[in-house]
Formats: sequence, structure tokens, C-alpha cells
Amino acid sequence: MALDTRTDRRPSFAALLWGSTVGKKTVMAVSGLVMLLYLVVHMIGNLKIFFGADEFNGYAHWLRVVGEPFMHHEWTLWLVRVVLVAAVVAHATSAYQLSRRDLRARPSRYAHKKARSSYATRTMRWGGIILGLFVVWHLLDLTTGTVHPGGFQAGHPYQNVVDTFSTWYGNVIYLVAMLALGLHIRHGFWSAAQTLGVGSRARERLLKTLAQVLALVLTVGFISVPVAVMTGVVS
Repeated sequence: MALDTRTDRRPSFAALLWGSTVGKKTVMAVSGLVMLLYLVVHMIGNLKIFFGADEFNGYAHWLRVVGEPFMHHEWTLWLVRVVLVAAVVAHATSAYQLSRRDLRARPSRYAHKKARSSYATRTMRWGGIILGLFVVWHLLDLTTGTVHPGGFQAGHPYQNVVDTFSTWYGNVIYLVAMLALGLHIRHGFWSAAQTLGVGSRARERLLKTLAQVLALVLTVGFISVPVAVMTGVVS
């Protein structure tokens, strides 16, 4: 009789973590904080547009040469892009799977066919969809120039930004997305703090205040650019 030499393979820690609800929430929280850090830096860079075309274009050029000569041209920028894409994919995937898991856990035979979801849940869900669509449009507009109004000028980001926000639809898309971003950060930061064990009753007011301040600062900071173009402050 042949002996069964197969051994049961135990799932790895990473697989167990990802398979659990707590693990998915942790991935969602950490990836969200990575994106939040990027947004803070990105907003600061955007505000350089108020110092003129030379300052803004110089900053855009610096992003491509930072780390040289140790890093090759644009390698640092691409490294940041890879980390950011990984964070976005991890965040979106964990959010989707948690949503599906939540739906499956609900009893199906209820008198109310449509389950009520909280304001925060709806905001996070639809805000995430809006932001995902915005990122695609934003890249096609100011990175590849595919949907850019007028003539896209590679290496001239100042003029490209002015061109985009000189159109009504460019302003509408951007303003709606930034309002969605503010609400997303306001709810998401607090949720991430709770997931990572930072939140407590003693820190509740502080964390909620910090979430609101971050959401407000980022929203106002990003929105200030199209408003400046619309009002002629930046032209």
C-alpha cells in the first residue's frame, strides 16, 4: 500500500491576515495613510503655482531629477508612482472585498429589501468611486495630455494647469472630486485610527478634530488652484 507523503501546507501569515476582516481593514488603513501622506506633499507642490511659472515648472523638473546622480533620471519619481499605485490597488481591493463580505453577512429575508447604510458608509463608497474616476481623468489630462484641452505642452505644467482650469468642465470635475476627497479623508482618517488601535475615548475628540482639519486644509489647498485660475490670480 502506498503511503501518502503529502503534508498539509499551512497558510502563511500574510494569507491569514489578508483573509481576515481585521487584516483587510488594516491593509485599507495603512494604504490610506500612505495616500494621505502623498496628498499632503502633492498639495504643497501644487501651491507653488502661486509663485509663478518658473517656480512651478522648476518644481516639476526637480521631481524628475531628485536623487541624481545616485538615482537615474526619473527613477525616484517612478518609485513613488509604483508605491502609490500599490497603495491605491490595495485600498480599493480591500474596500471592495469588505463591502462584499458585509453584504453576504446580512440576512437575506428581511421585510425591508434595501438595507440602510450609514451616511459615512455611503460617503466612503461613492467618494471612492468618484476619486477613482477622477484619478484616471487627471492622469489623462495633465500627465499624458490625452484629454487635455487645447495643445498639451510637455515640460510646461504651469501652462497645462492654466489651460485645464480655463474650461468650465475642468473646474467642475476638479471641484467635485476635491469635495469628495475632503469627505473621504474626514471619515477615513478616523476609521484608520480606530483600525490601527490609535483611537480611544480619551483621544476621540483630538482625532476627530485632526481628521476635520486635515480634510479642510487639503480641500481648500487643492481647490485654491482652480479658483485662482478662474479669478485671474494665476494666468
